[in-house]
Amino acid sequence: QVQVEESGGGLVQPGGSLRVSCAVSGRSLNTCTMAWFRQAPGKEREFVAVVRRRNGQFIAADFARGRFTSTKDNAKNTLYLQMNNLEPEDTAVYYCAASEKDLITSRLRVARDYDYWGQGTQVTVSS
Repeated sequence: QVQVEESGGGLVQPGGSLRVSCAVSGRSLNTCTMAWFRQAPGKEREFVAVVRRRNGQFIAADFARGRFTSTKDNAKNTLYLQMNNLEPEDTAVYYCAASEKDLITSRLRVARDYDYWGQGTQVTVSS
């Protein structure tokens, strides 16, 4: 059974940076498709970024491209989402999700294709 747990959210000023973590247990994160989603109040959950299982490729949503990157610590089996130049519109609960499948391109951004989810971590961007 795969489990994922996010941490590292908090309050940051516009233009600031934050790194959120996703600790994975039960399986190596390198054998999973790992994704980040977010949900702002009153809005639907939306795709943020994904690290593909097949080759480790990082793919980000348009709003995240150039600002968000991903790194990992294999020894800790932990994935990180580094978020830079944050904007108030980035305020949301950020979720880490995992799939044991090597998802095809058309399914990478589909939340229901991920079987394992964390509880989420709140990121608030405000002055």
